Amino acid sequence: MAACSPKVRPAYVPPKTEPPSQKPVVKSEPAKVTKPVAPKVSNISLLLPFELDRLAPGAAYTSETLREAEIALNYYQGFKLALDSLTGKGYNFKVSVYDTRDQNSQAHSLAINPAIKNSDLIVGPVFPDGLKTFSGTYSNGKQPIVSPLSAAAPANYKNPNLVTIMTPLEYHAWGVAKYISEQVKPQKVFVLKSGYSQENDYIIPFRKAIDSLGKKKIKIVYLTVIHGQMGPLIPQLSASGKNVFVVPATDQHFLSVTLRGLDSLSATYPVTLFGHPNWVKFSFLKPELLQRLNTYITSSDHIDYKAPGTLNFISNYRAAYHTEPNDFAIKGFDEGLYFGELLGTDSLKNITQADFTGMHNNFHLVKKPGLGYINTHVFLFKYANFELKKVE
Repeated sequence: MAACSPKVRPAYVPPKTEPPSQKPVVKSEPAKVTKPVAPKVSNISLLLPFELDRLAPGAAYTSETLREAEIALNYYQGFKLALDSLTGKGYNFKVSVYDTRDQNSQAHSLAINPAIKNSDLIVGPVFPDGLKTFSGTYSNGKQPIVSPLSAAAPANYKNPNLVTIMTPLEYHAWGVAKYISEQVKPQKVFVLKSGYSQENDYIIPFRKAIDSLGKKKIKIVYLTVIHGQMGPLIPQLSASGKNVFVVPATDQHFLSVTLRGLDSLSATYPVTLFGHPNWVKFSFLKPELLQRLNTYITSSDHIDYKAPGTLNFISNYRAAYHTEPNDFAIKGFDEGLYFGELLGTDSLKNITQADFTGMHNNFHLVKKPGLGYINTHVFLFKYANFELKKVE
């Protein structure tokens, strides 16, 4: 800016002359020149799957690798936009971007890169396999390693410096258990299972939370449902009270058949249903059915595109990149703003005391021995007027 502005020579003003003083001359010491403090620069390493090796002669992107590269690009642009906004407030960042290629061998190489080891913050790798390789190889590092987009359980990595920013499934189960025990207060909860073992990732923490929060006053009744048959439960149902069902399944056929069975049951017995957070992605689950079943769903990834902050971000993103942001760009912006401000204010060591309200989720991190820092915040939504409404 100085080079482009006109240089104006100030007008010469002669110094005022004073009569000689009769007082003795006192020689003063020369003023000490203090060197200005250099602004703090925070070094950030972004490890993202751009897969630029696909641009080499003879190579090509597949639909899957192109999707991964688009995730990387959108996340990076959102993250950079956040840092740019903080730079305007006086913060300083040096960002180094590395291509993980979504290859374990590349993740291993990056883990021993001296430049990355000298970073103040490492973000990525994005996908669980690459993150597991990187965090398992990376040694002697004290800076946080952020898992930016995966909700995989931190027990898969067992890295005390890991920051899991996408809320893992077990905390969705805790959120549902908390609402049931504190607000619904039923005598029983019916857990409907499909028989797939991965449902235990939800069921086990849910049972622990219900027993803890409900002080073991709420009984859990399990039923493995076959062909949507609810007959074994009918003797235990109430025609006037609350019949609370938890369905942790994600299998399309099972859900289609089982929810139809619950719908038939609801004609006689009042039903309140709590579903898996992935249900919001399933187009085969119709809002009118979920509304009839009085359905609640937790989410850690819900963007209100009508909110003023989101509209402002979209406008700024369009101006910067001449394209529309997706949810990965929004996550990049939220995380860039959160971690950038923590770095700039030297508050990263107090991350468990630094809550954040974002566009896609809020951040409330807790420290777990051996597992690092985990975001535990989830929203609870209920179907009303054929759409999800946040439960206050």
